[in-house]
Formats: sequence, C-alpha cells, structure tokens
Amino acid sequence: MKKNIHPDYKIVEVTCGCGEKFMCGTTKNTPTLSVEICSQCHPFFTGKQKMVDTGGRVERFQRKFGAGLK
Repeated sequence: MKKNIHPDYKIVEVTCGCGEKFMCGTTKNTPTLSVEICSQCHPFFTGKQKMVDTGGRVERFQRKFGAGLK
C-alpha cells in the first residue's frame, strides 16, 4: 500500500432520529454523525411496519397508485 494517500479512520458517535446513540468507524472528518434511521428503529430489524415519509413521497405514491396498498 502507498503511504500517506489513505484517509484517517476514526471512531465517532452516531445519533439516530429515534434517540439511539452508538459508536461507528468513519473516514468523515467530524466528531459526530446524525442519521434518520438505525437498526433500532428500521422496520426490517424491528419487524414493525412503519411508513417513513420523506417529503410526502408515500402520500404521492398512494394517490398515484391507490391507497389499497398496505
């Protein structure tokens, strides 16, 4: 490997929108990261169906293709 071309890898605190905090490795030059969804609140990991509406996309989809989809 070439020297002095790789970014620094550091451990930072990540804060989710649900309030969960955990440590993660990153090359981003910041002491903390914020995320909207994590493994504690994501429907795939929790098993709960939850619509994550970003900018009205879910509502727009339901108007276009019918509200019968759930």
